[in-house]
Amino acid sequence: MAENRRSLTNFFFCSCVFALTLWNNIKLSDENEYIANYSSSLLEDHTVYETKGLPLSHTKRPQFVSADNRINTWDVVRNTSDSLELSNISENEINDLIQLLSKLSKTSSLRNLTLNNISVAWENFIRILKHVWPTSIEYFNIYNVRLLSNIERKNFSYSGTSMKALTVKNASVEVFYFNQNNLYMIFSEMNIAALTISDSKLIHMLCPSKPSRFHFLNFSNNDLTDLVFQGCKTLVFLETLILQRNQFKKMSKVCSMTREMKSLKHLDISRNLLYYDEEENDCHWVGTLMKLNLSSNKFTDSVFECLPINVQILDLQNNQIRTVPKNITELKALKELNIAFNRLTELPGCNPFIGLELLNIEANSVLTPSSDFFQSCKNIRKLRAGHNPFTCSCELRDFINFEKISGGRLVGWPESYVCEYPDGLKGTQLKDFQLSELSCNTTVLLVVVLVITVVLVAVISILCMYFDIMWYLKMMWQWTQTKRRGRNSHPEDPQNILQFHAFISYSEHDSIWVKNHLIPNLEKEDGSVQICLHERNFIPGKSIIENIINFIEKSHKSIFVLSPNFVQSEWCHYELYFAHHKLFSENSNSLILILLEPIPQYLIPARYHKLKALMAKRTYLEWPKEKSKHGLFWANLRAAININLPVSAKVSGVQTD
Repeated sequence: MAENRRSLTNFFFCSCVFALTLWNNIKLSDENEYIANYSSSLLEDHTVYETKGLPLSHTKRPQFVSADNRINTWDVVRNTSDSLELSNISENEINDLIQLLSKLSKTSSLRNLTLNNISVAWENFIRILKHVWPTSIEYFNIYNVRLLSNIERKNFSYSGTSMKALTVKNASVEVFYFNQNNLYMIFSEMNIAALTISDSKLIHMLCPSKPSRFHFLNFSNNDLTDLVFQGCKTLVFLETLILQRNQFKKMSKVCSMTREMKSLKHLDISRNLLYYDEEENDCHWVGTLMKLNLSSNKFTDSVFECLPINVQILDLQNNQIRTVPKNITELKALKELNIAFNRLTELPGCNPFIGLELLNIEANSVLTPSSDFFQSCKNIRKLRAGHNPFTCSCELRDFINFEKISGGRLVGWPESYVCEYPDGLKGTQLKDFQLSELSCNTTVLLVVVLVITVVLVAVISILCMYFDIMWYLKMMWQWTQTKRRGRNSHPEDPQNILQFHAFISYSEHDSIWVKNHLIPNLEKEDGSVQICLHERNFIPGKSIIENIINFIEKSHKSIFVLSPNFVQSEWCHYELYFAHHKLFSENSNSLILILLEPIPQYLIPARYHKLKALMAKRTYLEWPKEKSKHGLFWANLRAAININLPVSAKVSGVQTD
């Protein structure tokens, strides 16, 4: 009964372990699928690499762990799957493991072997390699391995193996003092295509003593320095070298390291401390390098002076680059450039990169992408330029139009393209930002302004000619000057008070009626009514216009004798203008219109619009043809001009007469 209970317990424990392993494998498959999808996106961080079909996981991958922590050799041998994982192997179980490996042969179906969480002495570690090497295993993975004893120099034959790739991850040495070369030599002399030693605090690696079969080397997340592989001439078949997350500093040392790697195509040296010192002037790359990852280092603009001329895919994201210099060596073969997460303020031109097809410039400081970019980068198929602090202005119209014309060449459009400035448009997507052609095109704006200006000038000129605006401006100037001189004179000057009852304005053609009828009927022999006539009262030496203004100002009323002759007289127009101006400036009722003869509207010139307005709004006296009505006409006229003038004015008027 005890044996049965122990068997049931072992079965239950193994079932749980197997279920947990299956769940982890499913989860690992999902993660690998996600990584593959992520890696296929445009110009992303190339931190996951495929090793030419080297499988990382398989659907058939059983894990054998016994309840008493002993390896069940018989179950392992019966395993018919191509993958096997053994976990939690202590030093006490190494002999069981070696016994298991000794039963494998070239004809075994096992292709993938994984040892996880293993503690082993250095001597036994070498024994494991010796037993695995001549078997059918092609992909050997060792995770979380602890080397316990002193590391001494060991040799074994690498020939006759099916091994293609060895992966050692998270290895630690539990010995303080040992010869480093004894450790490195075991790995450097391997005759396999791919070797990965990562997350193991590796500080160096030896150059193979003879031409090596390595095509793929991955030493990521270690402590390698600039000294590794310097002057190494035996890595002649190496195509992919991954050195990310180490302690590299000088760009010139990296160039020197690759110089003898005649087949190198892909170099990943991201996440280091690299910088380029222009004074070293040592920048000679191997000519076969096509894919270079320099992301997450300390490069500045000078890095463009030290790049392999045949590179096709270049990753410079997350550095300290502010601009792409114009005078750099042309990279005619460059097709993909990732320069995201830097400090660029402008899109780089494609003059040095005439073959550029894919560009990533996300998360920089680009405010207004220049239109020159689209003129020089005609081969661009995909542009990733989102998450920049765009300033939505006229300069951005070409960039927005690029998406409309290109039809999907801006990756992440429109969600990743948002206005940052000005504050009023912050958060607005570029696709919703619109400005008219007139507000942005200086040439069109100048043409429109010029046309409007010409039209306005033409209209104003026509109006000035039609309404005689210049004449009115001239009269306004004359009136202003006369009034200014009047204010500068003394207030007690008799010239500044009323001197006449009426100022008479008439045409010379109507002078007979004025002198024979108007003057005799208005002026009395006693001199009680003073009439101002230009021929007898105007002061010699003064201009006619000044006399007109002065005597209209000195007259209580202004009488205009209207007739067809009046509207043809230039001086009558002057007198009417100034009298009308006095009417509005003093708010008085000083105009008296006498219609001597009917005036047809078509005879009145356009500049006499004041006369038209006066005749339409004001009552005028019409000279009657019947003699019986003359008496009433003169009585009304005398009543209109009747006023008591100051005594000094009467004296002055008499003297003037």
